[in-house]
Amino acid sequence: MNLQWDWDYLLDTMKKLIETPSPVSYFEQVNPLMEQLAASLGYEVEYDRKHTVYIKVPGKDRTRTVCVGAHLDTLGLMVKHIDDDGMLRVRNLGGINFNSIEGETVTVYARNGKTYTGLVACQSHSVHVFDDAKTLERNENTMIVILDENVHSAEEVRALGIENGDILSIEPHFTVTEKGFIKSRFIDDKACVACSLVMLKLLKDQNLTPLCDTWFAFPHYEEIGHGGSFVPECVSEYLALDIAVIGPDHNGREDRVSICVKDNFSPYDREVTDRLVRLAAANELNYAPDVFYRYGTDGGAAVRAGNNLVAGAFGMGTFCSHGMERTHLDGVKNTAKLLAAYLLEE
Repeated sequence: MNLQWDWDYLLDTMKKLIETPSPVSYFEQVNPLMEQLAASLGYEVEYDRKHTVYIKVPGKDRTRTVCVGAHLDTLGLMVKHIDDDGMLRVRNLGGINFNSIEGETVTVYARNGKTYTGLVACQSHSVHVFDDAKTLERNENTMIVILDENVHSAEEVRALGIENGDILSIEPHFTVTEKGFIKSRFIDDKACVACSLVMLKLLKDQNLTPLCDTWFAFPHYEEIGHGGSFVPECVSEYLALDIAVIGPDHNGREDRVSICVKDNFSPYDREVTDRLVRLAAANELNYAPDVFYRYGTDGGAAVRAGNNLVAGAFGMGTFCSHGMERTHLDGVKNTAKLLAAYLLEE
């Protein structure tokens, strides 16, 4: 099948998504962006009660529905306490490695609608002052956020409107190199959201119809395990698009699409996985079947929640997951191409 992909659109959309904050549960900015992106392609969005975004595409076979899930939520932080000196203590939203965010700029979203920036630091923040500045473990109990405001007490911080439970986002630093490497926080999972959107653009541009009804779903709670737990009853297959991890025990690389055979919970459906492997090979994609340990997807969440469906998962190999991540444009392209093969090829 001769498919004409708009890879510039893919990268531009990925950048917009990554630079729009959406820490776990914070959907106020990214959902309107999704509405705009969908409208620009000629689609409308719908929502469920968990604020999941859906874009529904009719297929040739109207009796069967596949759900393609790519989560919008990213890692983030939440204010858990304001110290007497005005420093913020935070909780982890998702699996943040605190070593990787030391020195980062964050934005605090107060419930009064105001935003404030700050700096993530260790409480033993300077080698000139603290004997344990290099050795103190970086975790929720030792990290602080110092606001970029002239405040020096908890009362002054609260006067800004900041309170326990406020969300913090982390600067992503999206970059694409001349060699095609993509470096950024939150490639997980905005790169896969961009793959879904470029797929939707392809369907419109070339007047293509998927084999069966296809619902593109964009949940908000994957990073804490329940993004895909609710699935509409009509869905019989859940295809989770999520990054693939790279390590000594894995076959994935940044320029490959990895097909997840098993995650930390369960093997994925054998028929779905076999089809993904066959299609990747038939289309001469750079791919790798793999087994992951500390890893899960919304497909696994959908199965664990008891939905009557089968699930599969795949995505681009991504180095340094949950940190300052890196993948390659070729891996992203292979992911989009495998999605197209699954949805379009007889």
